[in-house]
Amino acid sequence: MVMINYFFVCLIFGTTFLAIKIGVDAGVPPFLSAGIRFFIAGLLLFSFMVWRERATIRLFFRKEMFLTGICLTFGTFATLYWAEQYVTSGIAAVLSATGPMMIIIIQSFILKQKGSRNSFIGCIVGVIGVTFLILPSFSIEISPFWIVGCFAIICGEVFYASGTIYTKNVVRKYNTTSPIALNAAQMMHGGLLLIILSLFTENIHLEYLFSPAAMGSLLYLIIVGSMMGHSMYYWLVSRTNPVFPSTWLYISPFIAVVLGVLFYHEYISWLTVIGTVTIIVGTVLVNFETLRALFSQKGTVLNDVKN
Repeated sequence: MVMINYFFVCLIFGTTFLAIKIGVDAGVPPFLSAGIRFFIAGLLLFSFMVWRERATIRLFFRKEMFLTGICLTFGTFATLYWAEQYVTSGIAAVLSATGPMMIIIIQSFILKQKGSRNSFIGCIVGVIGVTFLILPSFSIEISPFWIVGCFAIICGEVFYASGTIYTKNVVRKYNTTSPIALNAAQMMHGGLLLIILSLFTENIHLEYLFSPAAMGSLLYLIIVGSMMGHSMYYWLVSRTNPVFPSTWLYISPFIAVVLGVLFYHEYISWLTVIGTVTIIVGTVLVNFETLRALFSQKGTVLNDVKN
């Protein structure tokens, strides 16, 4: 079940960078677009969980949900949506691949947790692979906004890494509450903060929201990207560790390239092939201990069945 959910997380999140870019290019203010996406997705999921009696309304008012919402939704996506006005979705995916490395850096140097050498090597290999993968598309004109956009995404990954680590503690504290309900509550908080930020910083023209490109992007990101993808991601964090689920950031650029080749007849080079292989190697190294534990459990179960 873990590997199946991980596959779908990679598949879903691999398409969201392009979907965000389509919405931003359609003229929707980035903070407003992100805020509407996460608040509506969170509200629908949270309402469903309350209706199923898997959560109570009081959960929304817990400080842990607010803090998680600041990190996983507000900080991560405010920077990403804003930056995609100035950088391509491919470059955004490359820079977002620093997320797992940020997690290991925070765990090792701030939380003083001992990390494995395989994880460190895997993170480096994964980032190198992503760079190879996107390198052929780096035909861009460097501008101050491009540089600031890149820096903003990296700052967002610090929020993302902090939120992912904190989420593990939140799940332990609320171990009788569904991870989907926890995720929905934090998305609502993050979405509200993004909408408030939009009201103070953006010129809002609602007509842009109703263009086919904007509506298609928003609906896809709400239903598939947030309600499905983020719920699966939150579930994976609760069942494994903070680093393993975050390695979807290594796979997403590969998916973006494949979509470009299939639907937009984009060029695929030998660097793309090298990058793909390197990403797979890096992902395996980062998750070596977790994967070995999963396969050991499966082997034990199979032996029990045979006996």
